[in-house]
Amino acid sequence: MLHRFVLHNDLIQESTDLCLSPGQVGLLSGWGVFSTLRVADGVPFAWERHWARLQRDAAALHVPLPEDSERIRRKMIELVVANYAANCTLRIAIVRNGGGMWAGPSNGRPSDLIALTAESKHWGDGVKLAYVREARHAACQFTGAKILSWAMNLTWLESAQARGFDEVILLNERGEVAECTSANLFIANGSHVYTPPLSSGCLPGITREVLLGEIRAPGIRVEEKTLQPGDLEAADEVFITSTTRDLLPVYQIEDKKIGRTDHTRQALARAFSEYVRNYVATHREVVV
Repeated sequence: MLHRFVLHNDLIQESTDLCLSPGQVGLLSGWGVFSTLRVADGVPFAWERHWARLQRDAAALHVPLPEDSERIRRKMIELVVANYAANCTLRIAIVRNGGGMWAGPSNGRPSDLIALTAESKHWGDGVKLAYVREARHAACQFTGAKILSWAMNLTWLESAQARGFDEVILLNERGEVAECTSANLFIANGSHVYTPPLSSGCLPGITREVLLGEIRAPGIRVEEKTLQPGDLEAADEVFITSTTRDLLPVYQIEDKKIGRTDHTRQALARAFSEYVRNYVATHREVVV
């Protein structure tokens, strides 16, 4: 459930008062970029990483992006305060306003910024996954960009949930594992942990990025590696990662029970939680 107030460019307003124009071509064509953040104790976690990804994706899709990231961060904190949502999930979207035959009068801005908050979802203790074949085209120049045109992901997810699954594993044109609709995938064999490389067609998730570059757990090594469905099915552990899920175990893929242990994921999850706590502690003063 969305909270009462939203951020629209520079204005925090009632969500029911938000006024968008059909002339904003991004609304009709999904021409825009977005990111989903965790807010912990009033601090937008890993804001710098989210903003850097927004910049990359916006440049790739020719979406005009506001320049002052610090001003935007502070406006998002105002939104969090207005919604009394010190611990929540926040989504920021940049919608392009011009271009294409359906462009028309809008508010004169090259793009609109919209941010919303909601209660963080509880995902349960683990997930069941299904496969979707040829769902990612790894060679596409826009693969890995987090764009507003999300309908295919939502349709695949809805179809899987109708079959009793929680999420889907998206395979690329070579049959390799890419990602889920809104999460990255990892496997563990003993102390060796692997996740598909970006060349597989997966999105560069922020939690994935932190696990690869920042998290250190004794004896555990996290690397990129091309994965096949059989690698998941034979792994000691499989888990998915995202901003809202942290590290969530997978216990079934299609009709196969998955995983024999959960020790490595648990160790990484503890180290990741400590990283989040340290980030929040060192950025809390910036919130004021």
